[in-house]
Amino acid sequence: MTTERREPAADADERSMLEGWLEYHRQTLAWKCEGLTDAQLRTAAVAPSTLTLMGLVRHMAEVERSWYRRVLADEDADPIHYSDENPDGEFLVTEADTWQEAHATWQAEIEAARRNAAGVPLDAPTRGLHRRTGERYTLRWIHTHMIEEYARHNGHADLIRESLDGATGD
Repeated sequence: MTTERREPAADADERSMLEGWLEYHRQTLAWKCEGLTDAQLRTAAVAPSTLTLMGLVRHMAEVERSWYRRVLADEDADPIHYSDENPDGEFLVTEADTWQEAHATWQAEIEAARRNAAGVPLDAPTRGLHRRTGERYTLRWIHTHMIEEYARHNGHADLIRESLDGATGD
């Protein structure tokens, strides 16, 4: 499988631009994981960090779920990998964790995000409240935050991938 990334058109309207850059960054993370074994995807780049590509994918599944299901749509969606007792659970991968499961879960959360965002005006307040801040946001804010979240973690993914097999790229 070869991940195709496309930047949004330079003259796109605001919504298309935001959603285009979000998709671009989702595809970038998938690209950084492409062609690696489960063992490589569970390998941390630099001690003492435990950050792995699989952990990043699991984290982004949680972030997609939180913003687009809990906050935007006010769905009752429990965490997938973490808990109050284990707040970093998505990052703590074990030999039992597989790419197939992590990728499928992430893709399911992306599909739920797309579905929940479809037709919602960019400036409408969210139906749900953020669990830590108690605030409502707008879809514009969520999309912008998600672009930032992916961009930051894609930088981590760049370094992890390079440490695994030397592959580099934007």
